[in-house]
Amino acid sequence: MTDDARSPQQIAEGVRDGMFANDRAAQHLGMVITAIAPGRAVIDMPVRDEMLNGFNICHGGYITTLADTAFAYACNSANWLTVASGLAIDFVAPGRPGDVLTARAEEQHSVGRTGVYDITVCNQRGELIALMRGRSYRFKDKPAVPGTAPGR
Repeated sequence: MTDDARSPQQIAEGVRDGMFANDRAAQHLGMVITAIAPGRAVIDMPVRDEMLNGFNICHGGYITTLADTAFAYACNSANWLTVASGLAIDFVAPGRPGDVLTARAEEQHSVGRTGVYDITVCNQRGELIALMRGRSYRFKDKPAVPGTAPGR
Protein backbone atom coordinates (compact mmCIF):
# COMPACT_ATOMS: atom_id res chain seq x y z
CA MET A 1 0.00 0.00 0.00
CA THR A 2 1.45 3.40 -0.94
CA ASP A 3 1.49 6.29 1.49
CA ASP A 4 -1.28 7.99 -0.53
CA ALA A 5 -3.58 4.97 -0.12
CA ARG A 6 -3.31 4.81 3.67
CA SER A 7 -6.39 5.61 5.74
CA PRO A 8 -6.17 8.31 8.45
CA GLN A 9 -6.12 5.50 11.06
CA GLN A 10 -3.24 3.75 9.29
CA ILE A 11 -1.33 7.02 9.14
CA ALA A 12 -1.90 7.58 12.88
CA GLU A 13 -0.66 4.05 13.64
CA GLY A 14 2.44 4.64 11.51
CA VAL A 15 3.13 7.89 13.35
CA ARG A 16 2.73 6.12 16.69
CA ASP A 17 5.22 3.45 15.71
CA GLY A 18 7.70 5.86 14.13
CA MET A 19 7.62 8.38 16.96
CA PHE A 20 7.77 5.80 19.74
CA ALA A 21 10.81 4.11 18.20
CA ASN A 22 12.74 7.33 18.91
CA ASP A 23 10.87 8.53 22.03
CA ARG A 24 13.49 7.80 24.66
CA ALA A 25 11.68 9.83 27.33
CA ALA A 26 8.42 7.88 26.99
CA GLN A 27 10.30 4.59 26.88
CA HIS A 28 12.38 5.47 29.95
CA LEU A 29 9.26 6.39 31.93
CA GLY A 30 7.53 3.11 31.05
CA MET A 31 4.79 4.74 28.97
CA VAL A 32 2.61 2.52 26.81
CA ILE A 33 0.50 3.90 23.97
CA THR A 34 -2.77 2.05 24.35
CA ALA A 35 -4.76 3.83 21.62
CA ILE A 36 -4.12 6.14 18.69
CA ALA A 37 -6.55 7.64 16.18
CA PRO A 38 -6.67 10.81 14.11
CA GLY A 39 -6.49 13.68 16.62
CA ARG A 40 -6.49 11.34 19.63
CA ALA A 41 -4.08 9.37 21.78
CA VAL A 42 -4.24 7.39 25.03
CA ILE A 43 -1.08 6.64 26.99
CA ASP A 44 -0.54 4.79 30.29
CA MET A 45 2.32 5.34 32.73
CA PRO A 46 2.97 3.52 36.00
CA VAL A 47 3.89 5.70 38.97
CA ARG A 48 7.24 4.32 40.12
CA ASP A 49 9.09 5.08 43.35
CA GLU A 50 11.59 7.39 41.66
CA MET A 51 8.66 9.56 40.47
CA LEU A 52 7.57 10.38 44.02
CA ASN A 53 8.26 13.76 45.56
CA GLY A 54 8.90 14.63 49.21
CA PHE A 55 5.21 14.16 50.02
CA ASN A 56 5.20 10.58 48.64
CA ILE A 57 2.97 11.54 45.71
CA CYS A 58 3.76 11.63 41.99
CA HIS A 59 5.75 14.74 41.11
CA GLY A 60 3.69 17.10 38.97
CA GLY A 61 6.43 17.20 36.36
CA TYR A 62 5.90 13.51 35.60
CA ILE A 63 2.15 13.99 35.31
CA THR A 64 2.75 16.92 32.96
CA THR A 65 5.20 14.83 30.92
CA LEU A 66 2.59 12.09 30.53
CA ALA A 67 -0.09 14.59 29.45
CA ASP A 68 2.33 16.34 27.09
CA THR A 69 3.31 13.02 25.52
CA ALA A 70 -0.31 12.10 24.80
CA PHE A 71 -0.75 15.61 23.37
CA ALA A 72 2.28 15.09 21.09
CA TYR A 73 0.98 11.81 19.68
CA ALA A 74 -2.52 13.22 19.13
CA CYS A 75 -1.36 16.38 17.35
CA ASN A 76 1.14 14.52 15.15
CA SER A 77 -1.32 11.74 14.23
CA ALA A 78 -1.78 13.06 10.66
CA ASN A 79 2.02 12.93 10.22
CA TRP A 80 2.57 16.68 10.05
CA LEU A 81 5.46 17.72 12.31
CA THR A 82 3.71 19.52 15.16
CA VAL A 83 5.05 20.84 18.46
CA ALA A 84 3.57 22.41 21.57
CA SER A 85 3.35 26.18 21.52
CA GLY A 86 1.97 26.31 25.04
CA LEU A 87 0.10 24.41 27.70
CA ALA A 88 -1.73 24.92 30.96
CA ILE A 89 -2.27 22.16 33.48
CA ASP A 90 -4.40 21.89 36.60
CA PHE A 91 -3.72 19.19 39.18
CA VAL A 92 -6.92 18.13 40.93
CA ALA A 93 -5.74 15.04 42.88
CA PRO A 94 -2.43 13.34 43.58
CA GLY A 95 -1.00 10.37 41.77
CA ARG A 96 -0.08 7.73 44.34
CA PRO A 97 2.67 5.10 44.51
CA GLY A 98 1.67 2.13 42.37
CA ASP A 99 -0.98 4.02 40.39
CA VAL A 100 -1.19 3.59 36.65
CA LEU A 101 -1.99 6.99 35.19
CA THR A 102 -3.76 7.29 31.84
CA ALA A 103 -3.60 10.43 29.70
CA ARG A 104 -6.30 10.88 27.05
CA ALA A 105 -5.65 13.60 24.47
CA GLU A 106 -8.28 14.83 22.04
CA GLU A 107 -8.18 17.49 19.36
CA GLN A 108 -10.70 20.25 20.01
CA HIS A 109 -9.86 22.53 17.10
CA SER A 110 -7.31 22.57 14.31
CA VAL A 111 -7.07 25.04 11.47
CA GLY A 112 -4.07 26.05 9.41
CA ARG A 113 -0.96 25.49 11.48
CA THR A 114 -2.47 25.76 14.96
CA GLY A 115 -4.56 23.49 17.13
CA VAL A 116 -6.06 23.14 20.59
CA TYR A 117 -6.12 19.84 22.48
CA ASP A 118 -7.63 18.80 25.80
CA ILE A 119 -5.90 16.14 27.86
CA THR A 120 -7.23 14.38 30.95
CA VAL A 121 -5.11 12.29 33.28
CA CYS A 122 -6.87 9.69 35.44
CA ASN A 123 -5.72 6.85 37.66
CA GLN A 124 -6.65 3.18 37.22
CA ARG A 125 -9.87 3.75 39.18
CA GLY A 126 -10.94 6.47 36.72
CA GLU A 127 -10.36 9.23 39.28
CA LEU A 128 -9.35 12.54 37.70
CA ILE A 129 -5.76 13.56 38.49
CA ALA A 130 -5.13 16.46 36.09
CA LEU A 131 -6.57 18.48 33.23
CA MET A 132 -4.34 20.00 30.57
CA ARG A 133 -5.00 22.17 27.54
CA GLY A 134 -2.31 22.23 24.89
CA ARG A 135 -1.81 24.56 21.97
CA SER A 136 0.04 23.22 18.95
CA TYR A 137 1.97 24.64 16.01
CA ARG A 138 2.47 22.66 12.79
CA PHE A 139 5.56 23.18 10.66
CA LYS A 140 4.98 23.69 6.96
CA ASP A 141 5.51 20.66 4.72
CA LYS A 142 7.43 18.50 7.24
CA PRO A 143 6.32 14.99 8.14
CA ALA A 144 6.42 13.92 11.79
CA VAL A 145 7.95 10.61 10.72
CA PRO A 146 10.64 11.27 8.08
CA GLY A 147 10.38 9.20 4.94
CA THR A 148 6.59 8.87 5.05
CA ALA A 149 3.91 11.03 3.51
CA PRO A 150 1.61 13.10 5.74
CA GLY A 151 -2.14 12.62 5.65
CA ARG A 152 -4.50 15.00 3.98
